[in-house]
Amino acid sequence: MQDTVDNDQASPATESADTARFLRETGIAAEVAAVVEPVLGDLGFRLVRVKIQGDGRDRIVQLMAERPDGSITVDDCEAISKGISPVLDVADPISGAYRLEVSSPGIDRPLVRPSDFEDWSGHEAKIELKEPIDGRKRFKGVLEGFEDGEVRIKADLGGEHGTQHLGLPVHLISDAKLVLTDELIREALQRAKERHSTRPGDGAELDEDDLED
Repeated sequence: MQDTVDNDQASPATESADTARFLRETGIAAEVAAVVEPVLGDLGFRLVRVKIQGDGRDRIVQLMAERPDGSITVDDCEAISKGISPVLDVADPISGAYRLEVSSPGIDRPLVRPSDFEDWSGHEAKIELKEPIDGRKRFKGVLEGFEDGEVRIKADLGGEHGTQHLGLPVHLISDAKLVLTDELIREALQRAKERHSTRPGDGAELDEDDLED
């Protein structure tokens, strides 16, 4: 799901340590994040990620967002675009023209908060570190939650190392995302159906496309 707005050129909701983002943007993307995050909080959403692609007239500002329960609809994307665009115009963190794209995190979503690792415990993820631990920076395995500042993961290290239960310090993580599997798709659809049943009539169609970025 995605809403696109062309562009020629408040205080956030309080978050706990578990729900505050540990992955942060750099450069211009960080400036954009600093502008939009409090606005999103006021609108009832939270920021997942800001990404900037292209140059000149082809520059795109990609904004991933969601409600605290992990949901987001097409109407939500439109509301976010309308709320964010004028604030970005005034703050002007990006010189020149750009296109703003607002989307859901998708099924194989980035994991940017400690609570994400708890919420998706039992599912596969890929994690990359800023610096190696025992000579390794990349890990893939089944999430086992978050505890004492570490992401718990059952990772297949290959060879003689086999499968091990590891704790990866969250401050060393440079990138983390879920791995798209049939089980993850079923779980994501089930969660979406449960949320939809408690909040019907929001104008959103419920299918796999609603869960993709």
